Amino acid sequence: MRIIGNDWDEVLKEEFEKPYYQQLRHFLDEEYQHKTIYPLPKYIYTALRLTSYSDTRVVILGQDPYHEPGQAHGLAFSVGKNVEIPPSLVNIYKELHDDLGCTIPNHGFLADWARQGVLLLNAVLTVEAHKANSHKGKGWEQLTDTIIRKLNEKKEPVVFILWGANARSKKQFITDPRHLILESVHPSPLSAYNGFFGSKPFSKTNDFLKKNGLKPIDWQIR
Repeated sequence: MRIIGNDWDEVLKEEFEKPYYQQLRHFLDEEYQHKTIYPLPKYIYTALRLTSYSDTRVVILGQDPYHEPGQAHGLAFSVGKNVEIPPSLVNIYKELHDDLGCTIPNHGFLADWARQGVLLLNAVLTVEAHKANSHKGKGWEQLTDTIIRKLNEKKEPVVFILWGANARSKKQFITDPRHLILESVHPSPLSAYNGFFGSKPFSKTNDFLKKNGLKPIDWQIR
């Protein structure tokens, strides 16, 4: 069964056959039919499609998709090029500039990171319009827990960037000491000044990748 179109299909094959996933699919069919749900169905697995299992070197974990019109397209923290940059991403760009000196771009489209092996994954992959976290507890967490567990099994070192309590709850699944965990508060305006700013996740990630003989990420969004 090809759901994603790359090696994730094999990695997650057993999950896609489990009862909880079938129940989730049924729930989503009903939700998309009767409500406004983001992102569009074809974009739900964008993060996995753009960053294969074998290519994943870095994971940035978000909570759930943006819930306002025109924002969510399947990559955590990312929006399309013609969409206003959300506050959390504004703060991510500020930290990126302070950390590595990168120029702050005029758009929020993060596919350049995804294509380099940065998995921009939300813990929950769908949301009802205007209702943050509305699809929490419907089954997505079980799937994304498995994704983290599978990445923990990789022989190559992976950097896990966990921002906020929701993302940090996944830390329990990252048990192999070969990996690097970078955690802080969420970059949202409500919490960024409590430990996100100055945490230097981007330079720490590249230092770790280079130390392990892996190509660093070009974090500059163009």
